[in-house]
Amino acid sequence: MHRGVHLLTLSNFLFTSESVSEGHPDKVCDRISDAIVDTFLARASEARVACETMVTTNRIVLAGEVRGPESITHDVMENVAREAVRQIGYEQEGFHWKHAAVEVHIHSQSGDIAMGVDGGGNKDEGAGDQGIMFGYACRETDVLMPAAIHYSHAILRSLADARHSGSEPGLLPDSKSQITLRYENGKPVCATSVVVSSQHVASLSQEEMREIVRPHVVNVLPEGWMCPEEEFYVNPTGRFVIGGPDGDAGLTGRKIIVDTYGGSAPHGGGAFSGKDPSKVDRSAAYAARYMAKNVVAAELAERCTIQLSYAIGVAKPLSLYIDTHDTGQVDETKLATALSEAMDLTPRGIRKHLQLNKPIYARSAAYGHFGREPDADGGFSWERTDMAAELKRALS
Repeated sequence: MHRGVHLLTLSNFLFTSESVSEGHPDKVCDRISDAIVDTFLARASEARVACETMVTTNRIVLAGEVRGPESITHDVMENVAREAVRQIGYEQEGFHWKHAAVEVHIHSQSGDIAMGVDGGGNKDEGAGDQGIMFGYACRETDVLMPAAIHYSHAILRSLADARHSGSEPGLLPDSKSQITLRYENGKPVCATSVVVSSQHVASLSQEEMREIVRPHVVNVLPEGWMCPEEEFYVNPTGRFVIGGPDGDAGLTGRKIIVDTYGGSAPHGGGAFSGKDPSKVDRSAAYAARYMAKNVVAAELAERCTIQLSYAIGVAKPLSLYIDTHDTGQVDETKLATALSEAMDLTPRGIRKHLQLNKPIYARSAAYGHFGREPDADGGFSWERTDMAAELKRALS
């Protein structure tokens, strides 16, 4: 074996996932786009929204299509965008919530799309687009998420909490994390390397940043999981003062692996942010996670991957595929039947079951759409495990 090369087997291997913070340029865009979605849904629960955002040095550009209250003007949307940036914490010379130029190029939804999607008469509401969506769950963490992405998110949330609280005033909004875990007999046992890059004020040295970041890593990882000191990398380039949209342009929907399972499961390619829940890219991916999580919560499998597919303008899914990765306790065909009977997988059925027509999306724009705690107001409803008992009864 060559030095530095690890021989991997199916049960013993290394696996890496990354996360990015709310201040990452792409995540700034996701937050703005989802804040626009929430603004429309708060005033009209059946509003249609497709909002893309681009950010760069002191500039924010919104583009897309909507159908909703005329009271939500371009000025309203500009103010929503500025408030989203303010909440993230950008008050820098190169990107400031108050001083950035904001352009709004949002217009009415295409009548051709509306004709295919809307229900009425004897026609059920169709999917907003064709596509494939995946859901996944496993027993690596208590929230039934893969460990590497779960801990990558948690490190950045801890750093963001410290920044927002004022306990670490030297931290700035833009940051990234990456964790490599060692698996033995198919289960994660420790971190072999941790990488954190965090934007900071100019007065902090690389070594000072290392010690600021360290407790946020140690406290997040399970006891005994911390990587060797020589594999703990903080701001490996040495300096990270210029960051956020002033350092790199950002776009909505460019962090789809960060948003989901960190590479531990397939992805259909469709982003979530900026889309109202009539878009199956979002709602069906949430439904697939909900079903997979309930399968694992019901102890019907240790791991579960679910795929759904849709055609634009057609209500029923074209396919439902289930893979329990040789960990299933029941026949997968019977499991698919039980899931189909437990949940209406048409676009309207998903939205009704998970109560998705609510202004609940801005909070999901950073630190993952999955593995979060369900909120009392309906946020992260797809993380509930309220279907597990029903599935267990149906398949017992």
